[in-house]
Amino acid sequence: MVIIREMNIADYEPVIELWRQTENLSLRDTDSQANIEAYLQRNPGLSFVALMGDEIIGAVLVGTDGRRGYLQHLAVSIEYRGQNIGHQLVARSVDALASLGISKTHLFVYQDNINAQGFYEKLGWFPRDEIRMYSFNSSANHNA
Repeated sequence: MVIIREMNIADYEPVIELWRQTENLSLRDTDSQANIEAYLQRNPGLSFVALMGDEIIGAVLVGTDGRRGYLQHLAVSIEYRGQNIGHQLVARSVDALASLGISKTHLFVYQDNINAQGFYEKLGWFPRDEIRMYSFNSSANHNA
């Protein structure tokens, strides 16, 4: 039986390993343990892990700017895909955001990640083709 619970920093090592093993999921220096710990502290009750026994088999990192939610790094172990675990993680995150009054949530998917696009579209998410994302990096570290 799969248990979904809030992510905490003690989950970092198995979660980062799951993310590393997940195709089309980009990790950066900002995914360090210290940065994830700060992120979880700023966004309590929004990120979740899925467990089968003691093993973390799914995870999602979620935050808010107080106006919009941001779903990041959703991953489910390949051997557990197709069992509604990703859907459960997304639903818990959206519900947690809604409890804070956040009704709109964004996420980013690589253009060539057709599987993820199909997954999110089945859940009712839709692409926003009328906007273009821009990034600015004030650091000399291009992997930030």
